[in-house]
Amino acid sequence: MRALRAGLIALTLAALAACSGPGDRARGIPDRFRDLDPYDWRGITPAHHSVHGIDVSRYQGDIDWHRVARSGVSFAFLKATEGGDHTDPSFSANWQGAARAGVPRGAYHFFYLCRPAAEQAAWFLAHVPREQGALPPVLDVEWNHASRTCRARPDPASVRAEIATFQRIVGNAMGQRPVIYTTVDFFTENDLRRLGQEEFWLRSVAGHPRKTYPGQDWSFWQYTGTGVVQGVSGAVDLNAFAGSEADWARWRARRSL
Repeated sequence: MRALRAGLIALTLAALAACSGPGDRARGIPDRFRDLDPYDWRGITPAHHSVHGIDVSRYQGDIDWHRVARSGVSFAFLKATEGGDHTDPSFSANWQGAARAGVPRGAYHFFYLCRPAAEQAAWFLAHVPREQGALPPVLDVEWNHASRTCRARPDPASVRAEIATFQRIVGNAMGQRPVIYTTVDFFTENDLRRLGQEEFWLRSVAGHPRKTYPGQDWSFWQYTGTGVVQGVSGAVDLNAFAGSEADWARWRARRSL
């Protein structure tokens, strides 16, 4: 869910995607998807998991959600907001398009480390529908090295306190506590294990989370940022759910709004 996917990179990846064929399928990911920069998966691979989805923002451009649905995508998380004054311009179209195509979807907020969590929670709540059946909200917390306006690196205790504030406000308002998306470095440097019973979505593009986050439970695993899915131009993040199809149905029944 990196915040920056510049136009030149997107165009290059789109061109590569257009030229790729069955021979470009990556070992270790489901056959229905491809990867423009595949990792040599060993051991427990993404393909060992049966339920897969995507996360998108304006950087994916116009999405054909009916093609996405036919490609075997089981869920989508859509960028809605960032900080306390930014909305993703594609959120509304993606929210409506995914619903029309029958793709279960939820909204995520990209956390800005230079603004109070309470203000960011209010901004998110003001721009995301509380729609029955939607997937739970997501809080995306990671170091944003590309930011030109915020280079802050608060101490770990402050980071965890701000996360807890966002979780409490949004969870109380929406009836479902957000899933927390994060990266290996952010998770480790801020000791996010200390958040207790929070539910995690973990980025790990060079190994199973069992290896990169030893001992940590997770519900979603982002295993590449350069996936190829029908209906999406260029590269897109691919994610696996931790359980079986039956587990997914039970999780949705328990965690949907």
